[in-house]
Amino acid sequence: MNHRDSRRSPPSLEPAQQRQLVDVQRRLLLRGSLSLGALAMLSGCNLQDGDSVDRVLWSMSRFNDRVQAWLFSGQRLAPTFAASELTEPFPFNAFYPQYNVPIVGASDYRLEVSGMVQERRPWTLDALRALPQRAQITRHICIEGWSAIGQWRGVPPGDFLKRIGADTSARYVGFQCADRYYTSIDMASALHPQTLLALETGRNLEALPDEYGFPLRLRIPTKLGFKSAKHVTAITVTNTYPGGYWEDQGYNWFSGV
Repeated sequence: MNHRDSRRSPPSLEPAQQRQLVDVQRRLLLRGSLSLGALAMLSGCNLQDGDSVDRVLWSMSRFNDRVQAWLFSGQRLAPTFAASELTEPFPFNAFYPQYNVPIVGASDYRLEVSGMVQERRPWTLDALRALPQRAQITRHICIEGWSAIGQWRGVPPGDFLKRIGADTSARYVGFQCADRYYTSIDMASALHPQTLLALETGRNLEALPDEYGFPLRLRIPTKLGFKSAKHVTAITVTNTYPGGYWEDQGYNWFSGV
């Protein structure tokens, strides 16, 4: 029997199974993971058993997270670009339409901090703006297949975490947002020199427009775009996995690029 003959023919699927197959393929693509054939050989799962599929996918996702975290370097930088390469206008993206963008009042805004930190006082927007800032022009890579180059200026979270006496040996930094979005990153990514708590954007570095996350957004060019949470209202430092809006629906948590 030659190699071609030894391969198993794909099973014929009912319409409901075909729909589930599409969903599995989508989730595998999001994870940058194995092919469906490899999944079937590794798991022996039946596509009719959604629980079995999900258990295998979650196991693969956790494995991917560990590998990506192991490969991640706090000194490896994402590419930077010239102002002439800026994408204008920068695309809007969210899990809701643009007319539902939240309006956050600057005077009422407070950034809450909690968890493994020494200083828990809330931060006003003026207090954040008074901190040392850093600017960058980097690429935002969306999981949907498009990318855009933007300019951002803000506070490096590594500096901010040190300012509030955060325990930088903690595993996670979580973010809550005014639009009900939430996400989390590993501490090494939070301390990366290109990660920003962005306050300004655009060619002239002006305050974030509402649709781009006013007054504060996470900007992290070493990860896929959905990790760059907008309208950030709270930060927590923790050893308890905080999850994320998309991550809790099956997207890969580390999501490095």
